[in-house]
Amino acid sequence: MHRDIAEVLFSAEAINTRVQALGRQISNDLAGREAVVVALLKGSVLFFSDLIRSIDAPVKVDFAWASSYGHSTSSSGQIHLKVFPEEDLKGRTVVVVDDILDTGRTLDTVVRRLKEEHGAGEVRTCVLLDKMARRVVPIRADYSGFPVDDVFVVGYGLDFADRYRNLPYIGVLKPECQRP
Repeated sequence: MHRDIAEVLFSAEAINTRVQALGRQISNDLAGREAVVVALLKGSVLFFSDLIRSIDAPVKVDFAWASSYGHSTSSSGQIHLKVFPEEDLKGRTVVVVDDILDTGRTLDTVVRRLKEEHGAGEVRTCVLLDKMARRVVPIRADYSGFPVDDVFVVGYGLDFADRYRNLPYIGVLKPECQRP
């Protein structure tokens, strides 16, 4: 375990098992239909990579870059969309993949934009972690890996100031390490 981690919440093995189950669930729901699977960068990149390899349905891959944290441990409330899919999404099924659903602002903004501005026919959401205690926008993920308490977590793509993404597990960052 990394010295800055207070405790491991989800081991690499537990994450792998849950990601495989999510992939099967998405595959069953798509029932062979093609979907565009969109990763919200940067945090979802590891989860996304493992997830798409576990989906047994035709998929196209795209990316969006959404940010609201910066170098803080809480959301700024301002959603910055730096990159968004250029693929024609009119009438298409889109699955948005994110690392964590906390306030709901980012996912809500992305889903609305995909529907309203890009004409997506169906937008589903898949998150690795669901932090219900922080929700300020009434949104629920269609697919969710693990519920998580209101603690600051890092690892498996989740970061603090762009650090700790490479940890193979998800753990609670020690409070003294939560300064930029």
